[in-house]
Amino acid sequence: MIIIDQLGRQINISQTIQSIVSLVPSHTELLAELVGVETIIGRTKFCIHPQKLKQHSQLVGGTKQLHIDKILTLKPDIIFANKEENIKEDIARLQQHIPVYVSDISTLKDSYHFIKQIGEMCSNHSVAETIITQSDTILETLKLEKKKTAAYLIWKKPYMSVGNDTYINDIMHNLGFINVFDQKNRYPETTIEEMKRLKPEVILLSSEPYPFKQSDIQELREHFATTKILLVNGEFFSWYGSRIPKLTSFLM
Repeated sequence: MIIIDQLGRQINISQTIQSIVSLVPSHTELLAELVGVETIIGRTKFCIHPQKLKQHSQLVGGTKQLHIDKILTLKPDIIFANKEENIKEDIARLQQHIPVYVSDISTLKDSYHFIKQIGEMCSNHSVAETIITQSDTILETLKLEKKKTAAYLIWKKPYMSVGNDTYINDIMHNLGFINVFDQKNRYPETTIEEMKRLKPEVILLSSEPYPFKQSDIQELREHFATTKILLVNGEFFSWYGSRIPKLTSFLM
């Protein structure tokens, strides 16, 4: 079977995929639904969904601290990686021995393309389409009645937000938020002073990678007395794949 990954690379794999190593948490969850948990023989320590993964797969390190030798020993039919979450040099080493599909996802459209492609690879089109339909329905249900400017924070000390070329930014857009950092790229650092100048109507504090808590709302409240500050589920905003249909709200 010949497939083209999201970097435009041609990947040659066996006709029937019987074993997978997934190096990305959101990929792992999606693959479990589309090809079955028992097919995933290796995963990272951050691959926490679904729970029964632990019974079937071995840990192969973290997304950026992979145990290359262990992955090669497992000899999967294919490895699933991501351009942003995994290290380029690790992927280069692995693909010398095993086919590696690399995703590149910065929009909901990219995520849907990936879902459909995996559905085709494993002859599970109907489940793939259901995931997409359910995601669209939930996003439409949660969409704000009126658009609001917002700052989405992913880190503290220093504060870090998201730019216009991120998946999080696209999910914000689909929910009706206007990212006040849409003139920047990737994950820019910011300050209280800059956010004051940008005047977001809403500040969204993510549960990951930095686990913002209620105390962080109180701390920011000293500087943003009239701004709405919310704790939000980072998985809803950043886990592309099949996570959105499993959540009924983006709030924590």
